[in-house]
Amino acid sequence: QVQLVESGGGLVQAGGSLNLSCVASGRAFSNYYMGWFRQAPGKEREFVGSISWNGDSGNYADSLKGRFTISADSAKNAVYLQIHRLKPEDTAVYYCAARLKFMSTWSSWGQGTQVTVSS
Repeated sequence: QVQLVESGGGLVQAGGSLNLSCVASGRAFSNYYMGWFRQAPGKEREFVGSISWNGDSGNYADSLKGRFTISADSAKNAVYLQIHRLKPEDTAVYYCAARLKFMSTWSSWGQGTQVTVSS
């Protein structure tokens, strides 16, 4: 089991940038892919992107390519999500998640961090 703790959310103005962090702990989390999801009010949870701990296999939701960047620092057990040119529609709770590399189900989730973008 992997434990995940997100941080870095807050209130930002449209057009700005934000860096979210996710620190992982537990056993053998290097066997996991790390992902970011978000859930806006009244909407279903949406996949943002994912990455492996060595930085390979990064992929993003097609609708979000270009403004979102995911990176990983295995030395710090941390995964990051950078969001550029923020829009009000980026307002959501952002979640970090982990899944074993041979599984399709995201089995571990953080508590989420709120991002609110003002216009």
